[in-house]
Amino acid sequence: MLLSVVGKPCSAMRSLSLSQSISRRVLTARTPVSPAIIQQKNATLVLRRPLSSSSSSSGGKPAAATTTASPASAAAAAVPQSTAGTGLQNPGFFYFQNKSPVSWTSLFIAGVASASAVAYYRIERERRLESAMGKVVSTGKPAIGGPWSLIDLEGNIVTEQSFVGKWTLLYFGFARCPDICPSEMQKVARVMDTLKQKHPELYKKVVPLFVSVDPARDSIQVLKDYAKDFHPDYVFLTGSPTQVQQMAKKYRVYVSKADESEDGEDYLVDHSIVIYFHDDAGELSDCFTQSMRASDVVEKVVEKMNYKPKN
Repeated sequence: MLLSVVGKPCSAMRSLSLSQSISRRVLTARTPVSPAIIQQKNATLVLRRPLSSSSSSSGGKPAAATTTASPASAAAAAVPQSTAGTGLQNPGFFYFQNKSPVSWTSLFIAGVASASAVAYYRIERERRLESAMGKVVSTGKPAIGGPWSLIDLEGNIVTEQSFVGKWTLLYFGFARCPDICPSEMQKVARVMDTLKQKHPELYKKVVPLFVSVDPARDSIQVLKDYAKDFHPDYVFLTGSPTQVQQMAKKYRVYVSKADESEDGEDYLVDHSIVIYFHDDAGELSDCFTQSMRASDVVEKVVEKMNYKPKN
């Protein structure tokens, strides 16, 4: 028995090496192993060459040769064969399929950025319009405004000459306006209250005017009821359709019916949203758009009223 074992050391060692190799491959195929761990544990491999015919002639002892393998070779030797051809860079780890670069989050961010860009463009366009209007006023007489004649709530005829010596804040609107007109008129009311509190001397010289662009429905009685909801300093004016159209044309105010019913009784009026500021001589001094806050309007009004031309 002893002679049979000693006489066949090569076959025993081959069986042992084969069983270890099979066990290693089974474990490696079932459990993903990090190449870093393989590099640490198998930095030095001892490889045994199979016994050749030349070694058997040297006393029957097996000839063993030790070879030191590099970490990269060790890692490559331990890679499972099942990962061949998969294109994975690190087969010892689990990988997930790459997701699409387009996601709901990126679409949401793109939408917000687009909306912000559109809003910025509109605000910037209005600011440039205001700047252009200021430059026109400062360098010459603008082709906006002119003589006009309307009727106040007492039935009296009122013209631009009725406010000579006063600075006026003129706004075009209509009594059935659902939101924009009340908002702009409230803004003018805050301007008047701020002037009264901080600049009382200037406040006494300013008169807010409201001109109806819907004379067919805005009668004197309708405007009287409408005026109860707004600043008491407001002067409400109306007139015939021809009178209103002529004045709107001189101020370049856009006026058009919208959402008109079949019988023509119910409709809205699209119109320009601008507050015209006139000096005490009746000349146009500045224009205030919807984007301006009440504090911005107050600043402009005070600046214009306190301006002293250089001799």
